[in-house]
Amino acid sequence: MDISSVAAVMDWVRDPAGVEKPGRAVLADAVRGTVRQLAQDAPGKTVEVRVPPFVAVQCIAGPAHTRGTPPNVFETDPLTWLQLATGVLLLDVALADGRVHASGPRVPEVGRWLPVISV
Repeated sequence: MDISSVAAVMDWVRDPAGVEKPGRAVLADAVRGTVRQLAQDAPGKTVEVRVPPFVAVQCIAGPAHTRGTPPNVFETDPLTWLQLATGVLLLDVALADGRVHASGPRVPEVGRWLPVISV
């Protein structure tokens, strides 16, 4: 993964109220890179991780999902994802605050693989 895409958004990830939001292309690169890194680190098809509008991947070993709505879905916005992916935010806090929409019993396993990048 190209760490420069994440480095380009880190000021905003740490202080979203005080720093201008990155441009769409820069933000998309950082989100896609980190979500795809998660999929590489935790291969499988048990949990679908969605960060609209940029990316969705399947990850975590176990029963594969092939049709219809997946039983295990982890969905969040780009800022929350990047905060989780870089360790700025803990998954338990994001779940409790409703910043991550989680359905299915296997979704919490995503937390085992976070953060996906050290900054």
